[in-house]
Amino acid sequence: MKNSRAKVKSILLPWLDVAAITAWGAVMLKYWLTEKLQLLIHPDFFWLVISGGIGLLIIGIAKGVQLWNHRRRSEPINNQQHINVFPPGWSSAILLTTAILGFIITPRVFASQTALERGITELLGATRAQPQAFRANTRPEERSLIDWIRTLNVYPEPDDHAGKKVKVKGFVIHPPELDQEHLVLARFIITCCAADAYPVGLPVQLPDSRDKYPPDTWLEVEGQMITETVANKRQLTIQAKSLKEIPQPKNPYGF
Repeated sequence: MKNSRAKVKSILLPWLDVAAITAWGAVMLKYWLTEKLQLLIHPDFFWLVISGGIGLLIIGIAKGVQLWNHRRRSEPINNQQHINVFPPGWSSAILLTTAILGFIITPRVFASQTALERGITELLGATRAQPQAFRANTRPEERSLIDWIRTLNVYPEPDDHAGKKVKVKGFVIHPPELDQEHLVLARFIITCCAADAYPVGLPVQLPDSRDKYPPDTWLEVEGQMITETVANKRQLTIQAKSLKEIPQPKNPYGF
């Protein structure tokens, strides 16, 4: 009985390794082909994921062909195991399980609750966006929300921007410290991967109650910049003249 179990293990364990390696290669390429990779990683690193996925597929297929040839020739399979914390086969089983979950579960975009948890302690200034990306010649109404944040990094005095036209897109956050006439329009910025994504945003002065604009709703806001005291802090604020609900962008993050 023990010999038969050992024989089954010696046959199945190498194929479990092949399945895990191949599945992870397929998951990486699936995220790329379905345009979900941008929800997980900065575009600058796409090539690493794509080449890694292709490499894993090649290794998995090559290993599978090798095992099949051994079986056809009735040759013994070298099933030498590395020294692992887990018993033989467990690591591959865990990798295969997580790869299967990767096929089933679709990555989700970060939302307002995550933004509040990660903290928008300063609604304007606490941003790690790089100032060198700032373009001084961009017309105010053509700046994105992230462009405005970068502008404030370089020129932080709110009065310098008061009266300028603005047209930006972002998702709605309802910070508890703001009144009903204000919300925050925000975007997440990814510097490397989703694990380090952080929110940046601007307060918006509304013509009516923010209850009309639930959290996580994507809006295109048109208006002008004003200087206002929001949450006991003097800061640049969008005075909204038009708020239009829009679909979530295909690529909701900034870089």
